[in-house]
Amino acid sequence: MPEHLKIAYSPCPNDTFVFDAWAHGRVPGAPPLDVTFADIDITNGMAERGEFDVLKVSYAVLPWVLDQYALLPCGGALGRGCGPLVLTREPGRPSDLAGKTVAVPGERSTAYLLFRLWAAAEVPEGVGQIQVLPFHEIMPAVRDGKVDAGLVIHEARFTYQEYGLHRLADMGEHWELTTGLPIPLGAIIAKRSLGAERLRALADAARTSVLMAWDDPAASRPYVLEHAQEMDPAVADQHIGLYVNEFTAGLGEDGYAAVRGLLTRAAAEGLVPPLGPDALEFV
Repeated sequence: MPEHLKIAYSPCPNDTFVFDAWAHGRVPGAPPLDVTFADIDITNGMAERGEFDVLKVSYAVLPWVLDQYALLPCGGALGRGCGPLVLTREPGRPSDLAGKTVAVPGERSTAYLLFRLWAAAEVPEGVGQIQVLPFHEIMPAVRDGKVDAGLVIHEARFTYQEYGLHRLADMGEHWELTTGLPIPLGAIIAKRSLGAERLRALADAARTSVLMAWDDPAASRPYVLEHAQEMDPAVADQHIGLYVNEFTAGLGEDGYAAVRGLLTRAAAEGLVPPLGPDALEFV
């Protein structure tokens, strides 16, 4: 393996919790990491340009990068009850979004795919303009009337009421009701050029790092809070509890079915290129 693997993931509590043991050299036999912190809309672009060895990205970007990268079967974020939300200033109904401006955190984000699939069913007249904003700017933009609604992710699930906003719809709830599958959010990918043996070693390191974090949650606490910026520690704990779960340790049949289901439905709507039959297979 390279002396140090170049990896990029977000400063969000779920990522720092998952990668703490590996990033700090506590995973036996794992290659050392050269860590870059970047929000997922940035890491999606890094993946498209092939810039890092290992990346945390949106599942939505996979159709554009799986020629260069392999999906690791662990370390990512899927779950239940953890989907993106559509927020508005006033209570309303999905049909109220017809012709309105909606802020989203990236058009190649999983949140956006889930939103488009939801809107196709619930807003038959179609939403109006889509405006891409960094996710931390979306709730203030909705509050201040700069956009009519906002699609939010991450810890916004726990904090939107502080902005006086209302939940119009839960994209994850719609996904789960219509598919019965968990919600695919963030994936861990690694360059195929590392080779099959190295990719398997990376998957083992990621899985071990997750298990070590669960075994000793206090060990990751300083790393999590250092990078959680101004997040309340209780919110950080909620964030970890929601996004780090059985699917983080291993995608399993339901996890793979969720990923393929999302990307197949999105391809049918013309939102992403179609996947090849073996695109998600691990080495």
